[in-house]
Amino acid sequence: MAERSTAAVDVADNSGDEPLTAKADEATADGVAQTRERESAEEGAAETGEPTGPGAASPPELHSGHKLARRYRLEECVTRLDGFSSWRAVDEKLRRAVGVHLLPADHPRARSVLAAARSSALLGDPRFVHVLDAVEENDLVYVVHEWLPDATELTALLAAGPLEAHDAYQLVSQVAQAMAAAHREGLAHLRLTPSAVLRTSSGQYRIRGLAVNAALRGISSDTPQRTDTEAVGALLYASLTQRWPYEDDAYGLSGLPKGIGLIAPDQVRAGVHRGLSELAMRALVNEGATASRQDPPCTTPEELVKAIGEMPRIRPPEPVFTAPPEYQRTTYQQGTYGRTAPRPGATQPVPVPPPPLQSRTGKALKWTVSALLIAALGLGSWQLADALMDRGNSEDPGSSETSDGGDKNKPKATQPIKIENGQEYVLEGDAQDLPGVPNTYDGDSSTYWRTNSFIGGPKLAPYKPGVGIVYDLGKEQDVSAASIGLRYIGDHTTIELYAADSLTPSTPPSSMKKIGTVTTQGKTAKIKAKKSVATRYVLVWLTDVPRSPSDEFSRAGYKQAITDVKFAG
Repeated sequence: MAERSTAAVDVADNSGDEPLTAKADEATADGVAQTRERESAEEGAAETGEPTGPGAASPPELHSGHKLARRYRLEECVTRLDGFSSWRAVDEKLRRAVGVHLLPADHPRARSVLAAARSSALLGDPRFVHVLDAVEENDLVYVVHEWLPDATELTALLAAGPLEAHDAYQLVSQVAQAMAAAHREGLAHLRLTPSAVLRTSSGQYRIRGLAVNAALRGISSDTPQRTDTEAVGALLYASLTQRWPYEDDAYGLSGLPKGIGLIAPDQVRAGVHRGLSELAMRALVNEGATASRQDPPCTTPEELVKAIGEMPRIRPPEPVFTAPPEYQRTTYQQGTYGRTAPRPGATQPVPVPPPPLQSRTGKALKWTVSALLIAALGLGSWQLADALMDRGNSEDPGSSETSDGGDKNKPKATQPIKIENGQEYVLEGDAQDLPGVPNTYDGDSSTYWRTNSFIGGPKLAPYKPGVGIVYDLGKEQDVSAASIGLRYIGDHTTIELYAADSLTPSTPPSSMKKIGTVTTQGKTAKIKAKKSVATRYVLVWLTDVPRSPSDEFSRAGYKQAITDVKFAG
């Protein structure tokens, strides 16, 4: 007699009801619209370390339309891997779509899959995709789980771009809290990938495959809490940067450049929230990753939840309201819409046009306007004649005039301007080298302020719009030139000079008055303004930096350092 064990409450047989036809083309195995998990047997073998040859168990030979327990009708096979298969199916009793994992009862992992499914079903946490049934019947083992037709895989979300800071914060908060609850009950996921995280239409994140996905693939870990915590950190890293935090590409995401190791998210992409960047590094404690900013690493979901709770809450972005278009009067049936239609045959009054200016006042107005026009024409003619006469006198070769300043057009000698103070200007992301700012005006060319080393270049965008320093000249002065000493040479450095309103400007460079710009490949950048600008604060703004080898401070990449800054007016 076949053994049957179920994790869901059975219902009365409604086999007489009309079967439900599921919307097969709009969802995937775990209820995700528009995204489908496709895995090869070679990928599964690489993960599990098990052979996929003739010795491996073969998946059951089933087809669309096959019915399990006279209830679950198989619709479409979405995964066939390493002896098991996953299907989209229909629960004909409850008239709803479900997902089904199938494998033969003699499969070497059949027992562990049943045990994992039963344990997961007992959790009952709404943040997980629920296991509805776990059955061994007719030489088959199958696990039935929820199907969420309104949810989207994180893989699909990241294909469109990185998440906003608030969305990434919600993701890591909800996933970390869910995994902490699971580990308190002795359950681990061990395969928490972007395809295992779903976002519903209400913005809630749900996790599928708790314990079951790892059991299907034979994955185990001696440190399950650390494994799941690192996986949450990888999900956060991918959400912030749209990159997988390892060298190999995975889940439709590009890996990090080879040979540089793991770098913080805010060094991969400009505008990344600093607190979330540090949190991702604290969670990624494996594979050579280290904690950021001396904070201790998070090795368990509970520690990660605590670290999230200590962060300032990230508010959602302000909604953007589009102004309604201005009202435009149309000419279609203008003046007749909504009015009572005239009776047929009725005589309509003809509107009388306004009388011309035939009154005494009208005649006076016409004469006044005429007189003003005549006066204007006379005045214009007199001014034109006077200008022509002056021009003729100035061009007379017989006349000469001695000028007091014969060298008036000769450029004046510039005077050096002393720098009183300086402060790094951070438009997006983190600061570069706050303690190094005074080194740029201390008169010592061996000291300098340096930027971070960036992956792409010479243009810093999109990693950063630019980096720079605002200088205080003590009082408002005319600035007409600047000389900037650089540490690195190469193709190429671009520097722009702006007049700022304070040491902490209230506007971006695009809204400031530009003094000048220069692009150089050498170690000195000289900027000369077409016209001097009166200002007390000057922003030196770097938008392009050359590629340079590694040194004692930073690795190889696109970077620059400023040794000396001098202004003249």
